[in-house]
Order: sequence, then structure tokens, then C-alpha cells
Amino acid sequence: MNAAFLSRLVFGSDPKLRRLLFYFTGTAALYTGFMWLFLSVNDGALVRRADMLALCAYAVCALLSFYVLIRMSVRLGVGPTTLAALQGVFGITCNMWCYSIVGPLRGATLMGLMVVVVFCTFALRPRQTLMLAAAGLLGMGTTMWWHQAHDPVHFPPAVEALTFAIMAACSLSVTLLTGVMSKLRARLKAQKAELVKAVETIRTLATVDELTTLANRRHMNEVLAKEERRVPGGRACGSAEHPTAIALLDIDFFKQINDRHGHAVGDEVLRSFAAAARAELRSGDVLARWGGEEFLLMLPDTAEDAARAVVERIRVRVGALRVDGPEGEDMLDGRRISFSAGLTARRGAEALADTIGRADKALYQAKSSGRDRVLTA
Repeated sequence: MNAAFLSRLVFGSDPKLRRLLFYFTGTAALYTGFMWLFLSVNDGALVRRADMLALCAYAVCALLSFYVLIRMSVRLGVGPTTLAALQGVFGITCNMWCYSIVGPLRGATLMGLMVVVVFCTFALRPRQTLMLAAAGLLGMGTTMWWHQAHDPVHFPPAVEALTFAIMAACSLSVTLLTGVMSKLRARLKAQKAELVKAVETIRTLATVDELTTLANRRHMNEVLAKEERRVPGGRACGSAEHPTAIALLDIDFFKQINDRHGHAVGDEVLRSFAAAARAELRSGDVLARWGGEEFLLMLPDTAEDAARAVVERIRVRVGALRVDGPEGEDMLDGRRISFSAGLTARRGAEALADTIGRADKALYQAKSSGRDRVLTA
């Protein structure tokens, strides 16, 4: 049984649940340490052992109950705020009990109230934390008042009043400071989320053509460089067994479409072309907007004949496209969308820039010989 398995067994696998249980474990360890100190150091002169054992039994039962409640919180619909508030109330009751039984050491227990507030800061809002601190002061104040009224010899009224005043001032100060820290933490968390979103947007803009949502030229150059370094099965890329096919596709008479129907229609033609072409590709194929109405297609591990079949399927699908307006009218007035393509396969381990150069020459020949066709080089 390894450590990872034990961690999942005790804390679960859900990140939020694990975080709650880690905070709970810290609290439980703190209380366990206090109880152990009182039981091991005390010889009965300061604290009655029976009283301390009763408090320990209460704490152990409460901690076990909280562990089960946290593990079952999702199923029971108990949120982190409720769990934190309940643990805060438990901490306050422990402080009240401990203050009542530890005699001369009771002043040390007052620091526990501030620890409760700090621990709850991670789950409660500033106003909720302030309410919890007020509940703690009310509980401790009631405990101190009751003892000075019933046992003034051991709990002198003046000492209790002064102790309460100092405790209240310190507790409220800590609460206000943790409230400020909580707001800063929330602000930093929001800023982090905004930063992550901005980075994702920048990354998208750097790699994706905004109009067609295809890869842009910059990203395609990175893909081509990576393809040149790829060595499938231990063999060099571009070998006869694993060729890389490259095709350049250029929409026919695109300038006429823009001039006659407007750039909005031209943009819609580009978007429709991109969607139609992408529908014929595999997950590993890459289609990029190379510039204007020109697109670069890379088909890894694809022989020239198979690549030509892919480009022909794209040509048929694009030829069937229709660009409709808001009222359903044909915005191209019956004009068919077509493209010319130059296709080639990488030869051996040549630079893909040379492969693209041959595809470009084949594209020029396709356009010169009547367009709406695929030529190989």
C-alpha cells in the first residue's frame, strides 16, 4: 500500500474535497497537540484529569464526525461555508470548556479563539468571519461572566473583565485584518483568473486565424518545423513508407467575389470553405490560412495518390457550397465556389519549404490551365 493510495483513501481524489480535508487535518492536529500537552504535562495539580478526559472525548467525537461530514459533504449538499462555520462553533465550544477547567493556564486558551478565526478565513466571507468572531466573544464572555459570578476567588471579576477586554480587542483586530486579507485573496484570485483567460486569448490569437478559425501562418510554420523533426517508427520523415503530402489551395476568382458582392460575402465564403475543407480531414491533418484566399494543407503519413483523393473530396464538397443571406437568398447569385490546388509529397528528408515551393508551382499551373482543378508536382 503506497503513499499515493493512502492519500486518496484518506483525503479522496476531488481537489476541493482534498483541500477541505487538509485544512481540517491542520485543525485536528492543533487540537490533538493541545490535548496531548495537557494530559502528558499535567499531574492533576492544575487540571482535573477527569475533566480533561471528558473534553478529549468530546473533541475526538466531534473531529470524527466532521471528517465523515466533509467526506460526505457533496452527497449531503453541505457547502464549504457551512462546514467552516460548524468547525468554528466547535472550536469556540472547545475554548469555552478548556477555559473553565485549566485553572491558571486559562489565559493561554484565549489565543485559540483567534486561531479559529484565522482558519475560517479561508472559507468564510469577511462578514461571516466577523459574525463568527462575535459569536466567539459572546461565548467566551458568557463563560467568564458565569465563573466570576459563581467562583470569584478563582475568577476575580476585575481580572476577568480586563482579560475579556484585551481578548476582545485582539480578536476583533485579527478578524478585521483577516477580512482585509480575505478581500485581497479574492481579488488576487479574480486577477489570476483574468490573467489565465487573457493568456489563453493571446495564445489563441497567436495560433488561430480569427476569421476561419484555422491555424494561421505563424502557427503553421511551427507545425511544419515540428513535422521536419518527426521520426515515426525510427525512420526519417518523408520516406517512401511515411511521406508527408503538402497542398496549396487557392479559391478561384476570390477578388471578383469581393468586388461584386462585398467583403462580408467574401468573408463568409472563406468561413464556409474552411468548414467544408476541415470536414474531410483526419485529426492529424493540418489546414492553415496561408494568406488571403490561399490555404496550406499538410497531410502527414499520406502518399501522393491518397492526398489527391482527399483534396478532390474537398473540391467536390466546396463546389456544393451555397452562401445564403439573412432572408435565405443566394448571396453569390448562383455562382459556384471552386478552388485550384497544387499538390506534392515530400521527397526524402528535404526541407518542407522546398516541398511547399513545388506545390506552389503546381498551383500556378492549375490556375494557368483553367482553374478548378488539382495538379501534382
